[in-house]
Amino acid sequence: MTDPDVEKQAADRRYTRNVVVERVTLFGHLLDEHTLTRVLDGLSACNVEYEIRRIHLGRFSNDGSMIELLLRAANLESLHEALAVCSEYGAQFSTIEATLVAADMQGVLPEGFYSTTNFVTHVMHQGQWIEVENLEMDCGIRVWKDGIAWRAATCAMHRVRIGDMLVVGFDGIRIVPSETSESDGDEFKFMSNEVSTERPKKRLISLCAHAMKRARSENRKTLLVGGPAIIHSGSGNLLAELIERGWVNILFAGNALAAHDIESNMLGTSLGVDLTTGAGVVHGHSHHLRAINRVRRAGSIKAAVEAGLITGGVMHTVIRHSTPFVLCGSIRDDGPLPDVITDAVQSQDAMRAHISEVGVCLMVATMLHSVATGNILPASVRTFCVDTDADTVIKLTDRGTHQAVGIVTDCEYFLSELIKALAE
Repeated sequence: MTDPDVEKQAADRRYTRNVVVERVTLFGHLLDEHTLTRVLDGLSACNVEYEIRRIHLGRFSNDGSMIELLLRAANLESLHEALAVCSEYGAQFSTIEATLVAADMQGVLPEGFYSTTNFVTHVMHQGQWIEVENLEMDCGIRVWKDGIAWRAATCAMHRVRIGDMLVVGFDGIRIVPSETSESDGDEFKFMSNEVSTERPKKRLISLCAHAMKRARSENRKTLLVGGPAIIHSGSGNLLAELIERGWVNILFAGNALAAHDIESNMLGTSLGVDLTTGAGVVHGHSHHLRAINRVRRAGSIKAAVEAGLITGGVMHTVIRHSTPFVLCGSIRDDGPLPDVITDAVQSQDAMRAHISEVGVCLMVATMLHSVATGNILPASVRTFCVDTDADTVIKLTDRGTHQAVGIVTDCEYFLSELIKALAE
């Protein structure tokens, strides 16, 4: 005899995670009056999948029957249509409560934990739907009582504490695929469907500028995730201008962007290449190390700016305008600069601290930082990934950042055209 729990788990694995779930119970003469057939046909017409969880048939012709169905829909609209069909036949809706299990070890989620998406998510608990805060993919969901109200939020694995109540399994979870506004939704969806070097770049950049303007009008911020190619290509002044004008409000980068930006200001080179002539200079390979060393002696980038060691460039503008920034280290970093966070987990948390304010994210010439940032972004954040290699954008979307619009071009063209588009 098959274990029903095993059957349930196998059934759950046949469905995608992005579903809305509801349990429906039907009573009455379901077979002889063809009620069940009509209900199932109606569910199919609504594109709602169903699974018979329990069935009890009457022994005699005048006995009623009972069937319990588990409905799985791609979105709330489809589910509501399906429930309307079921209600015509006297169906009773019994919403499934989420299963909560207490964590028994710090930094470890309970076995069978629900793994989140970056779409709007609700948890059914104590008879009410609770919206999950701090949306992020690949986390658990922690539920707790705040005064008289219940709350739920994503919980990264390393943040789990003993006794935390976390959602296990798939029941009691409602996921709503991200909705785009009527003003730019259709075009945004279309532009995010395909990555190609042959797509209209100016139109894509115009769409990006429109999203940034809209974010500003909604008091949301634009985050730029940048790689050192911005400095190597001589585009640091363009990024500094965007920060100066208040179009870029948060900066995520690695040691390299900051180090070469400071090198270019102190010594006129980036990775030893003269940014005016494009030629290498004698002993230029050591310039970034000398720049890093001077900042380390000062104690921080801010201290170096205040001491007059750094007089211009991206990091100078960031400090002067008090623009929040997070510099995340890697195993290959030179130095690194004293502001670089070398612990990967601390870096993630430092980035997470800014995500709730973000309406638009620009990912420019950095695959690793783009993927890392994409993993902590809600699907509602307008995301644009700019790189000369289409594979960078493809890798980003393959890892779950499906909302990203890919712009296959160099960073200098993108930043210069973006400034023009924002001025229109």
